[in-house]
Amino acid sequence: MGVAANSQVNYLLHLADNALILGQRDAEWCGHGPVLEEDIAMANISLDLIGQARLLYQHVADLQADGATEDSLAYFRDPDEFRNYTLLELPHFPSATGPLAGTASAERDYATAIVRNFLYSALMQLLWPALEQSTDAQLAAIAARAAKEVRYHLRHSRDWLVRMGDGTDESHQRVQSALNHLMPYTQEFWTPSEAELEALRLGVGPDVASLRPQWEDLVNEALTEATLKRPSDIGYVTQGKNRQHSEHLGYVLGDMQVLARQHPGAQW
Repeated sequence: MGVAANSQVNYLLHLADNALILGQRDAEWCGHGPVLEEDIAMANISLDLIGQARLLYQHVADLQADGATEDSLAYFRDPDEFRNYTLLELPHFPSATGPLAGTASAERDYATAIVRNFLYSALMQLLWPALEQSTDAQLAAIAARAAKEVRYHLRHSRDWLVRMGDGTDESHQRVQSALNHLMPYTQEFWTPSEAELEALRLGVGPDVASLRPQWEDLVNEALTEATLKRPSDIGYVTQGKNRQHSEHLGYVLGDMQVLARQHPGAQW
């Protein structure tokens, strides 16, 4: 594979890994949602994200033509081969306590899940339509489908953000704490990787930083309606898309990959 094709693959893996890892995190709410309707809603969002990942992984497999499949790309790569945003791999632990070790035992915090989904969906609400103009026809087609799905993801997370932020004292505190904890991780959205820069040069992907003003407007409008205070996003810029991850990704992949790795080649 040439340099350009390799860069295209790395960019596609970034998009696919984002969808897969957030899909896995959202799937952790299955059977644990605060109400039955939310249990179903999170499961459906997870299915959408994993569906996006499947399409992107299959496109990567076709480009690589080395025997890879969507399953091998999801289940048989190690943490240092993944290119997802660090934001998406963080656990659902109560954000008031800050980041915990992957082995920590704590209740899931729905505010953390909602805020993360909102911040990411606000980005993808802009990125997927931009990717419909990609010179990669297959990616453009995937983006057209995903753009329809993310409109629901954003509406769902935004509605809950406002409901919790403008709700009780406790719900307001929880969602504000989650926002304070997660906002600094969004800096990674705007710091381009080599794969993103090469995708931009090839016309495969857009200049993601150019989407920031619209993202800021979406976020600030929602936070105002939710009576939430916009926290600072200054701090260490995470490098998940450059394959430098937190300790949490290993635990996510351990849960997700264990069956496939214990029974390689099994058919069900």
